[in-house]
Amino acid sequence: MSLIKSISGIRGTIGGRTGEGLSGVDIVKFTAAYAAFIESTLGDKKRLIVVGRDARLSGAMVDRLVCGTLMSMGFDVVNIGLATTPTTEIAVVSHKAAGGIILTASHNPAQWNALKLLNERGEFLSDKEGKEVLRRAAEEDFTFATVDDLGSELKDDTLTDLHIDMVKNLPLVDCEAIAKAGFTVAVDAVNSVGGIVIPRLLRALGVKNVIELNCEANGRFAHTPEPIPENLTQISDLMAGGVADVGFVVDPDVDRLAIVMENGEMFVEEYTLVAVADYVLRHTPGSTVSNLSSSRALRDVTEAHGCTYTAAAVGEVNVVEQMKRTGAVIGGEGNGGVIYPELHYGRDALVGVALFLTLLAESGLKVSELKKKYPQYAIAKDKVELTPSTDVDAILEAMKERYSSEKITDIDGVKIDFPDSWVHLRKSNTEPIIRIYSEAATMEEARRLAAEVRKVMEQTADK
Repeated sequence: MSLIKSISGIRGTIGGRTGEGLSGVDIVKFTAAYAAFIESTLGDKKRLIVVGRDARLSGAMVDRLVCGTLMSMGFDVVNIGLATTPTTEIAVVSHKAAGGIILTASHNPAQWNALKLLNERGEFLSDKEGKEVLRRAAEEDFTFATVDDLGSELKDDTLTDLHIDMVKNLPLVDCEAIAKAGFTVAVDAVNSVGGIVIPRLLRALGVKNVIELNCEANGRFAHTPEPIPENLTQISDLMAGGVADVGFVVDPDVDRLAIVMENGEMFVEEYTLVAVADYVLRHTPGSTVSNLSSSRALRDVTEAHGCTYTAAAVGEVNVVEQMKRTGAVIGGEGNGGVIYPELHYGRDALVGVALFLTLLAESGLKVSELKKKYPQYAIAKDKVELTPSTDVDAILEAMKERYSSEKITDIDGVKIDFPDSWVHLRKSNTEPIIRIYSEAATMEEARRLAAEVRKVMEQTADK
């Protein structure tokens, strides 16, 4: 059993003893703590919270516990049912709610679920706000409402259509060009809410030929749900047969987008944001942001457009904060997360699909030909396992000194920028390991660089 408490929410495996997994008691406690936090910041906002969920097997049970708890805390609930994470974020703003909870463990396997916590802007809580929720939960600092002050529940199943309409109506989305291109598009939605939303979006954009894989939203994930190459053999094999122009894969809550080329090869998650940013910058020049562990390709494309790129600490909330500071027109994370503030400040696979298809239609290229236009990098991922007594911070400081002749960024672990490559070392928040991300022109070079840095780290840890 696992239970992980972080600033953006609570995630864990369903069942087990209280405090060891995501038990019913834990769900109620953290929901009540969140409601108490929202109440403390309520001001003149409505006592209203939006709840949406992905299709995983535990979703209906968790939904009942969460909605019941919110009502028992004196809040009215807008329950939008099966909905993507970005749809739930949009729903908070649409209903002028005081906050929102998304019931999804994102790319985690089926035994996991989570409460992702939103503010009144439909954005994830800040570090300070998240810690306040965790404090209230730990101290049970919340009070339930009396019978006369209980909340009520309203169901609203219109938000998915609202979200699709908002995407369709974005100035840079060209439905006419997409329809004229006559694309055949394959979709793998891993049997979650993407199976409801993405085919509907594609048809709304003008795509007449949609091949649906794992699009029944029953929560029985057809494969490990993280949209990375080793989990996408089914759609890859399908595409290799030449049956579609492009394939789209989303995770269970549809905030990450992976693209499969017409030949069955991966476009690579990192390049989802790169390609979309290239298209956006061509029409609306401005700054861009991604996190420190994302590819240099976004920086290269941004600078090729005469614009400015900056990096943020890992985590959607950190990327969003940096985007607001710099007025970025596009940003996101290298895991296929596109954040387009023209619509809202949240990773949104629907936006990614619409903008990418418009780019593809306007270019007249195959997806594989489009990929070749961008700077070619490869990212390798590794980790160093440490004992619980190891001083991880001391090791990271030692690494800064060891590579002090290179460009060092330490806003989130230690990133070492070499002229033609980089390595990012981050301490895990949940286990005694240091994650190692490295990027170079080839995977062989990226792995060699990671191995070199790993060896230096291990030698430092042994001293």
